[in-house]
Amino acid sequence: MFFVLSKLLHILVMPIFWMLFFWFLFVWKRKSKWRKSLLFVAIFVSFVFTNTVVFKEFVRLWEIHGVNKDAVASYDVGVVLGGMFEYNNDLETLSIRRGGDRIWQALGLYHRGKVKKLLISGSHGFLSSRGLDEALQLRDELVLWGVPMDDIWIDSVSQNTYENAVESFKILRHYGLEKGKILLVTSGTHMKRSVACFEKQGLEVAPFSTDLFTGPKRTYHWDEYLIPSLSTADDWSILTHEWAGYIVYKVMGYI
Repeated sequence: MFFVLSKLLHILVMPIFWMLFFWFLFVWKRKSKWRKSLLFVAIFVSFVFTNTVVFKEFVRLWEIHGVNKDAVASYDVGVVLGGMFEYNNDLETLSIRRGGDRIWQALGLYHRGKVKKLLISGSHGFLSSRGLDEALQLRDELVLWGVPMDDIWIDSVSQNTYENAVESFKILRHYGLEKGKILLVTSGTHMKRSVACFEKQGLEVAPFSTDLFTGPKRTYHWDEYLIPSLSTADDWSILTHEWAGYIVYKVMGYI
């Protein structure tokens, strides 16, 4: 039930939903005394959620920034959280998403000797599987790419961040590494909630953020100030999802 409700909440916090909602009210309430106010709200909401600079300034406050791989110490295991792929049922193959930077960066760390083992955590995050069993399928791909099977551990059960932490703890305890040196690899926007979940399970983890929206320096371009972007509205949904998720997890006692 919690999983289903979390998906419904995700829809309600999507910026595109609120943009459409206020424009719909403006069109619908033709004779309302509030029509001018509704127009102002619709324009303001649309501006905020389609302006790239505004988004990046907000996400800058939330993301845990990244570090150069060469500056990373040596860790017993790198825990890579799912949400990286979809599954193409026609071609029977994984199809990478933005979050795929997680495994890309994790492989870079592995081949540099920064992590000795990779623990891939997550089955799928959908209400139905859609053919995806991410950790298992990704392990098979990595083996084909030359990563030894013994160096890849998988959690093919979890469907959300809380379950990632619970199932990862079980695996790490099985290998006697629940007190080991653990590097947590996930998206910068997702890192704050992820670290909190893992620490709640008694695991001490170091963050390694991926697919970052921002960095230490502000390097904005003129079009990001002036030209509305629907892709930015979609990026906002990632951030609002994390805000809502953090609050819900706090209420549920997951963090």
